[in-house]
Amino acid sequence: MIKTLASSVLALAMVSTPALAQSVAPDWSGPYIGIFGGYNQSNDDGDEILRFDRNLDGNYGDQVTTVPIAPATVGTNAFSPGFCGGMATSTVPTTGCRDDNDGVEAGVRAGYDMQFGNFVVGALAEYSVNNVQDSVTGFSTTPAFYTFTRELESTAAARLKLGYAYGPALIYGTGGYAYGKFENKFRTSNQANSFTETSEGDDGDGWQAGGGVEYALGRGLTVSGEYLYTSLDVDSPVIRVGNTGTTPATNPFILAPNTTGTDMVRGNGRFGTHMFRIGMNYRF
Repeated sequence: MIKTLASSVLALAMVSTPALAQSVAPDWSGPYIGIFGGYNQSNDDGDEILRFDRNLDGNYGDQVTTVPIAPATVGTNAFSPGFCGGMATSTVPTTGCRDDNDGVEAGVRAGYDMQFGNFVVGALAEYSVNNVQDSVTGFSTTPAFYTFTRELESTAAARLKLGYAYGPALIYGTGGYAYGKFENKFRTSNQANSFTETSEGDDGDGWQAGGGVEYALGRGLTVSGEYLYTSLDVDSPVIRVGNTGTTPATNPFILAPNTTGTDMVRGNGRFGTHMFRIGMNYRF
């Protein structure tokens, strides 16, 4: 899909080149509205881990340990099997993890450009709906898996643009502020503990940057191909792992002296996605 979209953008530029000298150069100044769609690829962080607050002091850097076996006075790491940057396929890491789901997007935009000679400056606002996911899984010695998944559901952005007009084509770079809405999900195969979400992380903000080519078709219509990278800072939901009422006292999440439970979050607070788009604008 990425190759198809990239090829479409390249083909657009190649087709437009022979016509540059023959076409009347448009005036890019003025307002415009448009629609776009494309493919979103998650910037998978394969090194992401889960982080734990064992004493509920708000600091996530504790280790969840098993009951010590004499003569040892300290238990072993309950998450020694490790982590993966994806969704679990079983309760053990040796079977691997499923890669993050890429997705599609569709959106609308409005903007205003001003042309000074061959240079074009402008500003625009966009809104799109998305469905790209990013997951991380931890594996315990039980064995059991614990998976956090965040899905980007929508994006809003306000960006500046700087471009160079050449015949009917406008080549540009763009960058600015971005905001995203997320849906968070938690899955586990652990049936010995209770799991309660005590804090949500359903939105994030950050930046977008990229570039593209816009080509004038005439009568105010233009087509475009564009690449953007979006980076959003988003809090992890907090999952409190506790006692079901029948959980044994030897359970690593509720070992004394803190028998209340353990807070668990995902380790990476940044969500990144590559966006490959094609679109159409109407310029007034």
